[in-house]
Amino acid sequence: MIHSFLIHISQVFHIAYTLCFYFLINFLLLCKVLPAVFFAEFLSVRPAALHPQCLDFKPPFRPDRDLEFCIMYREFGCCDRQKDQELMARYYRIMENFTERGHKSCAGFVLELLCQECSPFAAHLFDAEDPSTPLRTIPGLCPDYCSQFWNQCRSIIPFLSDYTPLNQAKDDQNRFCKLLELDDADYCYPHLLSNHKLNQNLGRVQKDSDGCLQLCLEEVANGLRNPLAMVHANDGTHRFFVAEQVGLVWTYLPDRSKLEKPFLNITKAVLTSSWEGDERGFLGITFHPKYKYNGKLYVYYSVEVGFDERIRISEFKVSTNDMNLVDHTSERVILEIDEPASNHNGGMLLFGDDGYLYIFTGDGGMAGDPFGKHGNAQNKSALLGKVLRIDVDNNDKGPLYRIPSDNPFIHEPGARPEVYAYGVRNMWRCSVDRGDPHTKEGKSRIFCGDVGQNKYEEVDIIEKGCNYGWRAKEGFSCYDKKLCTNSSLNDVLPIYAYPHRKGKSVTGGYVYRGCEHPNLNGMYIFGDFMSGHLMSLKENTNSGEWKYNEICMGMGLTCAFPGLINNYYPYIISFAEDESGELYFMSTGTPSATAPSGVIYKVVDPSRRAPPRRCHYEPLPVRVRSNLIQFVPQENLIGVELPAENTSEAEPTRTYELLLDHLDRLSEREQDRTTPAPIRTTRSPQSPKRKGRGRKGKGRSRSLSELHNGVVRLVRDEFLHGDRGRVEIYVHGEWGTVCDDLWSIKNAEVVCRQLGFKYALKAARNAEFGEGKGLRILLDDVHCNGTEFNLLNCIHAGVGNHNCAHYEDAGVICGNSKPSEE
Repeated sequence: MIHSFLIHISQVFHIAYTLCFYFLINFLLLCKVLPAVFFAEFLSVRPAALHPQCLDFKPPFRPDRDLEFCIMYREFGCCDRQKDQELMARYYRIMENFTERGHKSCAGFVLELLCQECSPFAAHLFDAEDPSTPLRTIPGLCPDYCSQFWNQCRSIIPFLSDYTPLNQAKDDQNRFCKLLELDDADYCYPHLLSNHKLNQNLGRVQKDSDGCLQLCLEEVANGLRNPLAMVHANDGTHRFFVAEQVGLVWTYLPDRSKLEKPFLNITKAVLTSSWEGDERGFLGITFHPKYKYNGKLYVYYSVEVGFDERIRISEFKVSTNDMNLVDHTSERVILEIDEPASNHNGGMLLFGDDGYLYIFTGDGGMAGDPFGKHGNAQNKSALLGKVLRIDVDNNDKGPLYRIPSDNPFIHEPGARPEVYAYGVRNMWRCSVDRGDPHTKEGKSRIFCGDVGQNKYEEVDIIEKGCNYGWRAKEGFSCYDKKLCTNSSLNDVLPIYAYPHRKGKSVTGGYVYRGCEHPNLNGMYIFGDFMSGHLMSLKENTNSGEWKYNEICMGMGLTCAFPGLINNYYPYIISFAEDESGELYFMSTGTPSATAPSGVIYKVVDPSRRAPPRRCHYEPLPVRVRSNLIQFVPQENLIGVELPAENTSEAEPTRTYELLLDHLDRLSEREQDRTTPAPIRTTRSPQSPKRKGRGRKGKGRSRSLSELHNGVVRLVRDEFLHGDRGRVEIYVHGEWGTVCDDLWSIKNAEVVCRQLGFKYALKAARNAEFGEGKGLRILLDDVHCNGTEFNLLNCIHAGVGNHNCAHYEDAGVICGNSKPSEE
């Protein structure tokens, strides 16, 4: 523990002063809730724009376990417990080189400088705001602090960095401190700690001066024709299925590649047209909760029967020969309802947590629900303008569906027993709340957006037997004054309604319950089709009131992370959840069933992410019989010009290749990475020299004393490779090979996962990637079950014990995409 350091009292004071300063800043942040920085012009980028970012180019996080060394960042930063331990070990190695006098002067400085890798602004301090930017070996320092450091501790510089210009300048204060200056002085250490603009609401979702939440997006799919549903099968494969209004459903794999052959094609049966705003078409799809076992799914679409238009709910089964193809001959029509007009067709299907199928119908169309004395929505003998609930389990024989015994109106004369709730106009997009990940609070609630008539749009929570007011009411106001004053109306008010100056067609969304963005937990995110507004509601669990915040795209550098964008097409058609609970929405630039301008976006909070490895999952393999279409993003971040690389001597940086070496070490802790490790062309560490730009920061890339037992690397033709090569393992201060004629795919899985890949594609034997003759054989007879943290955790003959030779050296090929299988 850091508190056991046996150092001089002046060092204790130096460290204590630093920690107290940090705690003061954190205390002020916790006690004050202040508005975020507002950018007056979208295209302007102010130097002090809040943009926390780690060295892996991702947002900071709250560690799962307390830090022991860099405790000033234990609440929020860029280090988990493992990284903290590495920095502590490095601290001790550096301080071993100094006398008691050196401890007196420099221990506090070394601690502070090392711990800036844990700062929420580490990427700025080390000049690594994006992957194409080089990386410093010592964080950017403010001139006064640099002067103090140089006067007291310049002898320690070679132990912190082996960047040649820095070491050459260590005897020249002006030159040395000039090298450590940052282009953006707002981020220099330690003044950034007291920079109000940088630290206000740090780690919380940022807001502009109007209270608009600043979020970002990630493009997931494009080129779609009015994509109005994205669903998953909850079968462990983490595929997602996207439905187009024309009647096509596409399969996407976890790596976002699309199968060339559609999952479902009923375009010949679906009634729709190319004119903008046509509400008819393929409108909904959901998978049976037991789809993994019964292969059943349900769809909702418009059809024409003779001269009549109808909505049809059908059951299909997946093909027994292809898990990515529906058996089109298996269709069974569960329910058909006549539609008196071409609009207000409803279209949502979902299974509640009770296992029943919920069907959300529109009121029949036209305007004002003119059908009958009080309209369809208030007429419980009509199926239009309703939430229906039916039981489709065990329907292979007997009736296609049954009525749940607790449906609210089964004993009411004249009422349809399928009716679960009534008084709805045209609910467009509903969702089931998964509940808080820890407390399960909110679980099973059904949220819906109900499209209004002339004045208001509303959001409702659906409950059994409730009347949601239409056509008596629209939102909170009366629509039909006679019905509105009827004492028997007994309607349930929406949790939120907004006027048409804000939007004219609500698109219901989801309560965020995913893992990747903790700040969004419990936030209901929805939108408006006509205005393009994204919006959110958050419940006060004590009062039951819902707080509204609009959602805006992050301005300035807010979304300046790799792969993120800050713009979207305006017609918001639908929202979706993937199998792990992350949130998406679909929008288009042209609201026509035939216009291929639809895009799927993933919602991202740039202010805070989950700790490394918390959100890691392993999709089950998918047997693919179709060609794959690889995803190619088309959208770009707008309004931001990222800083260009400066190659002058004044930049104490390393090349991007060496930055990748640094990221290799990060990948041991970042096992939830989804991008393949790049192929490198730098020399293997056993080679005495590297070519190219000089290494600047030996202690941060390949210093053997910093490596942990069990770390692995892949070598091929004496070069390091990212995804394939001979397996070399580090144990007790040396690198060695793994020699095993029974090397298995389970062993390879441990190696690939340790390096940050999803899959082991091959377990290579018999020195396929060359013999490591210059190294000792460290492991033999390795037997893993595939879940171990590293090879040392597997069964083996003992370190250094072997009965094989280098011609049996083992290797692997790793990847993030499951290969196509026939």
